[in-house]
Formats: sequence, structure tokens, C-alpha cells
Amino acid sequence: MVGLELFPDSAAIDDSGELTIGGLRATDLAAEHGTPLVVYCEDTVRGQARAYRAAAPEALVVYGTKAFPNVALLRVLASEGLGADVSTLGELELARAAGLPPERLVVHGNNKSDLELEAARGALVVLDAPDELERARAAGIERLLVRITLGIEADTHEAIRTGHHGSKFGVTEEQARALIARDPEILGLHIHIGSQLRDTTAIRTAVAALARFAEDIEGWSPRVLDLGGGLGIRSTLDEHAPSIAEFVGAQLESAPPVEQLVLEPGRSLVGRAGVTLYRIGAVKETGAGTTWAAVDGGMSDNPRPQLYGARHTAVVAGRAGAEPDGLYGVAGEHCESGDVLIESVELPAPRRGDVLAVPGTGAYTLAMASNYNGVPRPAAVLVRDGETQVIRRRETIEDLLRFET
Repeated sequence: MVGLELFPDSAAIDDSGELTIGGLRATDLAAEHGTPLVVYCEDTVRGQARAYRAAAPEALVVYGTKAFPNVALLRVLASEGLGADVSTLGELELARAAGLPPERLVVHGNNKSDLELEAARGALVVLDAPDELERARAAGIERLLVRITLGIEADTHEAIRTGHHGSKFGVTEEQARALIARDPEILGLHIHIGSQLRDTTAIRTAVAALARFAEDIEGWSPRVLDLGGGLGIRSTLDEHAPSIAEFVGAQLESAPPVEQLVLEPGRSLVGRAGVTLYRIGAVKETGAGTTWAAVDGGMSDNPRPQLYGARHTAVVAGRAGAEPDGLYGVAGEHCESGDVLIESVELPAPRRGDVLAVPGTGAYTLAMASNYNGVPRPAAVLVRDGETQVIRRRETIEDLLRFET
């Protein structure tokens, strides 16, 4: 049986051996709302937000909205005092719909349009290219940071490293100096070295390098430092990730005193809060000896195994307390041999109709979902104390056809 430490805070196994989340049986949630279904635990989201506030009481903590852009979750996080980190006009409008004021918004983007810059008035805008300064000022942006690339090689998948030399993000040290020389009213600096970081080595190195760079600029000192985010989560029991307190402590260790520190967590706020429920269909043994359990989703609702080599585990929700009887692969329903959600996981013999619960799927799953093979995207619900709120409705075939001409 998989450890519940990978599941949300409210997860439990009831007296009948069934998995519950937020006081509700996973099988009942699947029956009522259909599958695939992403179940978010509100208590976990709030607990993670409070952990960041406790670790850095004076910092502005902004949710990395790309992890899962959703108005209901943004409202929950806003009620805990968090803002939002957005990188497109769509994410900005979602944050506005959640009621977030401009002073709690950080706007990114390595290729911001004029429309996006104009819409970002009042927010803290991060310059990401040498020619963006004049465009931002012309759009009426008053509060600016410069994103600097310091050549830090984070120990994570190459597709989610962002602080190395050659990254598409940020500007070089020379370009940053030139921007500040052109406009000394720039408020400060920003770094972000990558996502799914599972130790503190790279972030310690990056913040120390940022502090040295800031000290070397003659006649200018940053008033704001944005130290980014990137804290990873555990998706399997053999993975490790620092606690929020440990990671934030590493970020703050070398940070110089400034008027405002900004932190940008995403995955670590909502990743463990989310569990995806699937319905098992075909179960079959192959000539190579692998027994596959196929589910009614896959790479269209969670492309991370294919994109980043992400690993997951699972439980049979209706028999979460049962001992496993063997190793099984979990395959998606798409017409791709690579549509494998889990290469190998111990399960009690899966059967057609069982509900499979995959933890640690609250970030970068629905956010990156597609309609591959004409599959509608799943619904999402927020659960707490036995109550359920639909926070994203399930797409239908009619929704897909609506865009055809």
C-alpha cells in the first residue's frame, strides 16, 4: 500500500478500506462527478500557503499560477494573503477575476505583447529582454524588476531549468547593468533557476550570486528582490524534497536586506493537494509479461511523464487498505505507445470499473492538458469537511465541436 504522506492532508482510509479525501470517499466522488477527476483538498492548499507565510512573514508570496490557473484556487490563496505570479494575459485575467489587486500581482513573460504590458499597469512587471524597458514605460508601467540569468545549473529536468546560460529567460549580467544604467528607477532584480527542485544547493548558490551582483552595481541598490520559486514535491515514496521551511530558509540565507522580498511558489502550493481519479478499463497481460491496467485518461490530462519523465504511484481507491498482489503498469487510452502514466506500481489486482487514485497531480496536469485524440478535458473539484465545490466543469464533445467551422 502506498504511503498516505504523498496524498493531501485530509486523505485517510476508512473502516471499509476505502480512500477518502476531505471526508469524502474517492469512489463516491468519481461516481458523482465522473472520471478523470482532479480532486483538490482545500485544507492542504491553505496549509501550504500558511507554511510559506510562516517561513517568510515579511515577504510577498505570489502563487505561480501556471501550476494550475483557476479562479477558485486563486481565491483560496488570496484569502491566505497570497498574490499571483502570471505570465500571460489569460493568467492575468484569471487573477483579476479572483479579486486580486494589482499590488499583489507579478507579471512575467519572455515575449510580452503591448496588450499584456498595458493590462499589467499597477502590477510589478519583470523585464525579460533589453528592449522591453522602453515598451513597459510607454505602457505606463511604474514598478519594474529585471530578470537576470546567472548561469546556475539546477539539478532538475533540462526542460524546466531556467537559470542557466543559454536559457530563453532573463538577461545577462551585462544587459542587466545596462538596463539599470538607462533607468535607475528600476526597483530590483528577479531570479528563477528552475522547477521541481528537490534540494537547496542550487537556490543557495543562486541567491548568493544575486547578492554579489547587486552589491557590485555602483550607485544603485535594489529595493525589491524576487527570489523565484521552484520547490519540488514527492510523487513517489523514494523521492525526497525539502520542507517549505528548509527551502525558504535557503532562499533567505544570503538575501541582502531590501524593502520587499518576493517568493513565487507554484507546485509546492497545489501539487500534493491534488489527486487524479481514473476509471480502470481493460486489464491485460502482454507477451513480455507486463500486465497493463488501462485508464480513461492519460497524456491528455497529465503529459508530465512524457515531457519530463515524471514518476507517479497509485492506489485502487475502493481497496486502498488491501495488500498488493503484484506489479502493474498503468497505461492511458491514447493512440501512443508512450502514453504510459506509471511504468510499474504495486497494486491489489486491478479490475474493470475500479477507481485508481494518483496522488501528487495538482500541478502541471490540468494546466497542461490537451484535447489529444478528441478527448474532453477533465473536471476539478475542491473538497473540505465533506463538502464539494466544482471548480472546473468537465468539457464535453459539444465543447470540442463548438470551435469547428
